[in-house]
Amino acid sequence: MGKEGKKRSSRKEIYKNKTTLTVYLILRGLIILAMVRAIFRHEYQNVFFCALSLILLIMPSIISRKLEIMLPSTLEIIILLFIFAAEILGEMNSFYVRVPHWDTMLHTINGFLCAAIGFALVDMLNRDDRFSFKLSPVYLAMVAFCFSMTVGVLWEFFEFSGDYLFGMDMQKDTVVNAIHTVNLDKTMTNTVVHVKDIVDVIVVHSDGSKEALGLGGYLDVGIQDTMKDLFVNLIGAVVFSIIGFFFVKEKGKGRVASRFIPQVVSPEETDKPME
Repeated sequence: MGKEGKKRSSRKEIYKNKTTLTVYLILRGLIILAMVRAIFRHEYQNVFFCALSLILLIMPSIISRKLEIMLPSTLEIIILLFIFAAEILGEMNSFYVRVPHWDTMLHTINGFLCAAIGFALVDMLNRDDRFSFKLSPVYLAMVAFCFSMTVGVLWEFFEFSGDYLFGMDMQKDTVVNAIHTVNLDKTMTNTVVHVKDIVDVIVVHSDGSKEALGLGGYLDVGIQDTMKDLFVNLIGAVVFSIIGFFFVKEKGKGRVASRFIPQVVSPEETDKPME
């Protein structure tokens, strides 16, 4: 292959891998079909989710062009599938409720992706001669982990705000059969009272009427969901931090990590228009 052919091949790899492009076009087509269906059914909230998804799908490509970085095809495909799974399947098709552990799976992937983004941002600065600091592989892995966990905590704040301020149920509730609380301690001595074998909850309304909810237990309002989300986010962050550690330690030769860590594009490659 001649020099011009190599440049052309490299340029295609930088801007759009064929597999990535295929996945993008398929997902975009499915979203457009879902949007048309939602318009005919006057489901305008779903129309919004579709429009948001279409915007999010092009963001990886825009960011890579603006920051002059190359997103590995594996990372970009995971991001595209994550957007589709969260917005179209999760929100529009109620997979968060219908499919067990759907939310857990997405939070785990989110922890992994956020760690990858945090690692890439610092790694690019670490490789730039204009910056004097150089972080060791351990510190880079720690930064990636902390970045991912920070994003996870901020998202839980967002979910709590939606529930508290607007009466939503972003923090999905959990049915439990026992509670342990000091609020039921009549002696006011901070003693934990254990209430076990709960099979239902009866709600007493302001007019005195009573209603059995038929839950099969007590309704835990969002606490377990939040902690579970943060825990699986931690798992995803730890997994990528370990991968990133060995990537830096091996000086960018890690085959697994190279599939997830964006690389800086050289000026000669970015000057060429996208084909």
